Amino acid sequence: MILVTGAGGMVGSHMIERLHNCGEQVIGTYYKPTTDINELSSDIKMIECDVRYPQGMEKIITKYRPNQIYHLAAQSYPTVSWNCPYETIDTNVNGTIGIFEAIKKVRSTQDTSYDPIVVVACSSAEYGETLNQLKGTEVYVKETAALQPLHPYGVSKVGQDLLSFQYFMNDHIRCIRARIFNSTGTRKVNDVTSDFTHRAVLAEQSGTYELRVGNLNTRRAIMDQRDLVSALILLAEKGKVGDVYNISSEQIYQMKDIVSLIEKEIGHELKIIVDSELLRPTDEKIIVGDVTKLKKDTGWKQTIPIEQTIADMLDYWRNK
Repeated sequence: MILVTGAGGMVGSHMIERLHNCGEQVIGTYYKPTTDINELSSDIKMIECDVRYPQGMEKIITKYRPNQIYHLAAQSYPTVSWNCPYETIDTNVNGTIGIFEAIKKVRSTQDTSYDPIVVVACSSAEYGETLNQLKGTEVYVKETAALQPLHPYGVSKVGQDLLSFQYFMNDHIRCIRARIFNSTGTRKVNDVTSDFTHRAVLAEQSGTYELRVGNLNTRRAIMDQRDLVSALILLAEKGKVGDVYNISSEQIYQMKDIVSLIEKEIGHELKIIVDSELLRPTDEKIIVGDVTKLKKDTGWKQTIPIEQTIADMLDYWRNK
């Protein structure tokens, strides 16, 4: 049995769909989903569960005793975290504690041999200011780099990351921490590629080819969610327990490059309108991870080009 928390999100919904299609028995949890969970097969068991309240997760883990847990549930938007720091910390930190405490509860009350593998979705946002200090070829940040988050979301992910490590060290719960860099794909909302492709489809429909943007000079390594899901599954199978891994594209794009790729795909130039409300008070200039360790330990490689991702996302929005 495999449990995917946050299965109502972009990554979680694709993760549980992939596992189900591979014949695995899966359970997903969701709360205020950012995707339409009706797009998932009715054969997939989905349970509403707010991870901020540990009783719900304890009940699920006690009942189903999954042998794999992908903990993806989170408040995952840096911009939201400035306005909602309490909720962000509560969801991401206390939600993670609930997973591990539920495992401890099963061990202490029902089955001392219960030994699931837990893959915890951490974030590149943990590196924060460290990313701005790297130059040249060193911009590919390694897992050993200092953690200097620039917003409450990044802080919450550092807490989640280090809590998971201490549960491994002190309670011997097998876990792997995945520091996930920018990913996108169908069902994604509130990231640059998703917003740009959605607005481009609205421009197609209205005939007014304008695009509201924030900072187009930032540089991001953007990977397709399909490659991310593959990496997470490989980590559960082949990753070293207790360790931490970057999951990142190795191809870097300026945000204006994404606009150009969208223009090419829709066959029309977009008038750029800079919107001050879309600018962040602090922002990493470049975000890209060194994935040497991930590739060495699991054999992972990126397979989906950004052009395919953008084409798929445009088609997704056209059909919504």
